[in-house]
Amino acid sequence: MGAEKKWLLTLFSATFLSLLLLLLSSISAFSFPKPFPSIVQHGSHYPPAFAYYIWGGRGDRARIFRLLLAVYHPRNRYLLHLSADESEEERRRLAAAIKAVPAIQAFGNVDVVGKPDRITYMGSSNIATTLRAAAILLKVDSGWDWLVTLSAMDYPLITQDDLSHVFSSVRRDLNFIDHTSDLGWKELHRVQPIVVDPATYLARRSQIFHATEKRKTPDAFKVFTGSPWVTLSRSFLEFCILGWDNLPRTLLMYFTNVILSQEGYFHSVICNSPEFKNTTVNSDLRYMIWDTPPKMEPHFLNTSDFDQMIQSGAAFARQFEKDDPVLDMVDKKILKRGRNQAAPGAWCSGWKSWWMDPCTHWGDANILKPGPQAKKFEESITNLLDDWNAQSNQCQ
Repeated sequence: MGAEKKWLLTLFSATFLSLLLLLLSSISAFSFPKPFPSIVQHGSHYPPAFAYYIWGGRGDRARIFRLLLAVYHPRNRYLLHLSADESEEERRRLAAAIKAVPAIQAFGNVDVVGKPDRITYMGSSNIATTLRAAAILLKVDSGWDWLVTLSAMDYPLITQDDLSHVFSSVRRDLNFIDHTSDLGWKELHRVQPIVVDPATYLARRSQIFHATEKRKTPDAFKVFTGSPWVTLSRSFLEFCILGWDNLPRTLLMYFTNVILSQEGYFHSVICNSPEFKNTTVNSDLRYMIWDTPPKMEPHFLNTSDFDQMIQSGAAFARQFEKDDPVLDMVDKKILKRGRNQAAPGAWCSGWKSWWMDPCTHWGDANILKPGPQAKKFEESITNLLDDWNAQSNQCQ
C-alpha cells in the first residue's frame, strides 16, 4: 500500500510539473509580441542613436560581453575589438556568445573586429584603432549620431533609455570631450619627447621607445590635451575620416610620435578647426577618482564608491576590477539587468521574472522609458550646456 501511494505521488508530481511548464510556455508564446525586429527609425524626429566602440585585451572577452549587454539597445550600433594579443579562440567565443542573444541576432547591430590590431598603451596605435573603428561604424550604419568609446574596464551608470532621452534635447553636432590648452607639465614630458610605437610596424607586442632628441612645441597649430574617453558627433568623425580638410591628417602625422596621443589628437583637431571648435562641451561624461596629483590611471572603484557614483550625474564610470561586486550593484539597482541578460528598456516587452528575460520579446524599439537616474544625468547635461552657452570660445 505504501509503495502504491509513493508511485501515485510521483505520478502526480510529474503531471503537475508538465502542466506548469506547458502553461509557462503558453504564456511566453501567446502573451507577448513575437521576437521579430521592429523597424528602427533614425533621424531628427526620433531619439538619437549611439555607436559604441568597445575594446579590450587578453582575458577581457567576458568583460566586453558583460559591458555590451549593459549598454545594449536595438537602436544603437556596436563594434567590439579584442586586440591582437588575445587568441582567435577567444574571439570566436565572443562572437558565439553574441549570436546567442535573441535581440542581437534579430537586429544584427553588433560586430566583432575579425582582423584585430595590436595596441600599445602609451602609443599612437590607440588612435589608429579608434579611427579604424569610426571608419567601420560610419560605413556599416548611417543612423547613429554619436560615437562613444569604452574599454573593458568601464561600465554605465544609466540605462540606454536614460541616455537617449536626455540626449534628445542636445544638439547633434555637439562633442563631449574634456580638453584644455593649459599643458603644464605635459608640455615637457608628453608633447616635446619623440616616441615610436612598435605596434604600428611590428607583429609582436612591444613597448614604445624614446628618441634621444626632443622637438619644440608646435606653433603651426595649438596643442590641446584632456581625457581619452570621448563622445564625438558623427559630423566631426566624418571630418576626421573622410576629410575635406588636411588638418586631421596633418595632426595625425604629428601625434603618431606623441606619448599617449589619445589624450591629445581629437582634442587638437577639433579645437584647431574653425568649423568644429565651438561644438565642444568640456566633459568626458565619466565618473573617476584620481590621486592628488593624478597618477597614470584612476582608482579602481568598488562598493564603497557606489553612492557617490550614482549621485555624480555621469553616464559612465571607470575603472573596475573584473566582476567586482559593485558591478552587480549597478546591474541590480540601476540597470535592472539579470545575469547574462541585456539591460531592459521600453523596447523589451517580455514577462519580467527570475526565470525569464524580458528582452527575448520586444515591441517598438523607437520608444523610450527613462528611469530615476535620468534626472541626475539630465541635471548634469543641463549644467554643462549652460556653461557651453555662456562661453563664446569653447577651446581655451
